[in-house]
Amino acid sequence: MPKLSPAAGTAALLAAGTLVLSGLVGTAAARPTVPSVPHAPSAAETLQADRAPAGLLEALRRDLGLTAEQTRRRLANEAEAGATLGRLRLELGADHAGSWVAGAESGTLTVATTDRSDVEVIERAGARAVVVDRSLGELEAARTRLDRAARTSAAALDAPVRYVDPKRNKVVVEAVDPAAAAKLVEAAGVDPAAVAVVRTAERPRTYYDLRGGDAYYMGGGGRCSIGFPVTRSATQGFVTAGHCGTAGQSTSGYNQVAQGTFQGSTFPGRDMAWVAVNANWTATATVASSSSQVAGSTQAAVGASICRSGSTTGWRCGTVQQHNTSVTYQEGTVSGVTRTSVCAEPGDSGGSFISGSQAQGVTSGGSGNCSSGGTTYYYPVNPILSAYGLTLKTAGPTTPPTTPPTTPPDQGSTTWAAGTVYQPGATVTYGGVTYRCLQQHQAQGGWEPPNVPALWQRVA
Repeated sequence: MPKLSPAAGTAALLAAGTLVLSGLVGTAAARPTVPSVPHAPSAAETLQADRAPAGLLEALRRDLGLTAEQTRRRLANEAEAGATLGRLRLELGADHAGSWVAGAESGTLTVATTDRSDVEVIERAGARAVVVDRSLGELEAARTRLDRAARTSAAALDAPVRYVDPKRNKVVVEAVDPAAAAKLVEAAGVDPAAVAVVRTAERPRTYYDLRGGDAYYMGGGGRCSIGFPVTRSATQGFVTAGHCGTAGQSTSGYNQVAQGTFQGSTFPGRDMAWVAVNANWTATATVASSSSQVAGSTQAAVGASICRSGSTTGWRCGTVQQHNTSVTYQEGTVSGVTRTSVCAEPGDSGGSFISGSQAQGVTSGGSGNCSSGGTTYYYPVNPILSAYGLTLKTAGPTTPPTTPPTTPPDQGSTTWAAGTVYQPGATVTYGGVTYRCLQQHQAQGGWEPPNVPALWQRVA
């Protein structure tokens, strides 16, 4: 949540309360063939866990109780898991029922399915398979019905958090008052057998208050944090939380120098915004207080370590607990956020969530603080980029190589597929045309090569 100026005071703080993640969870009715990528380097090699900044590594060791070697192996394992999950989600289609990593070094990847015949496919990919009753699509549909009921039910404020828990194979409703959760379930018409009610004392709030995590100030008062620097054509800017400001609102930087203007903002429902900056500011691929270099935006698995940078509390780390969570703040419900064990405080809103070198999202809201601990939610970065037509600022070359490939561009190319992690220089075919990848990214619907020239260059 943004940190309020003294003049804004208590009233605005009481009104604040949201952390957002907009997840695009979908399952395919048909099961397409997953293309193979010949000679593709492993995610651990290409995402380069060793490139993580010293500040992030130190925070991981402190907050998760790891040794330096455990931290290095954990980041490498989580990078591998993210790439594997992208392929398995596509191959399992409608059978997919969620996934998570476990262990101090995230060495065990578990993937759930509703079809026993998928076990061999999952195990062949190097993961542990679990067969369950409900698919991820069925559970997400139930959560969506709960969200719909929450818009008109006063019970939602006492049952503010809802998410799919793959380990339980149920939708979890966290409630201050379990009776409120029961009312919400009844109002939504959801089968109680598919729901687990967990008692909680938390009442999430937003963290109100060009490097990720740097402070910026909104015209009219208040402070938030930069999520990730981005570009749109020749325009530079950054993504942040929607509850920090509205379209047309001006911003100034950490040094109080005029900075830019909110170009788009959505809150509640989703918690996302972007700010275009003036010529005095330059987008970089770094996260504040470190040499962290953002390399892409591959989604981290449940159970993976994750760190946040914000202008109030700096680097703080924890683990991913659930994707596609819904949370009801005083201002309304936000869906698609990710729930984490990371702490945050006012002024951290909008700041960077990163796993290894991969951007994950912007700080939305939560409960607790960094003295006693807490829960924090972030809105995923990929849906923000897609919604506003933005390109994440990343380290490394973003232009094609100057030396032509030694083989024709269509040799070794694969058919473009959502869920696949592509590296710079990789070639794909789409619609009978060959494209070369310019930036590392994990493909998703809407990012087909002809639609995102910042990611793909047509070569034939």
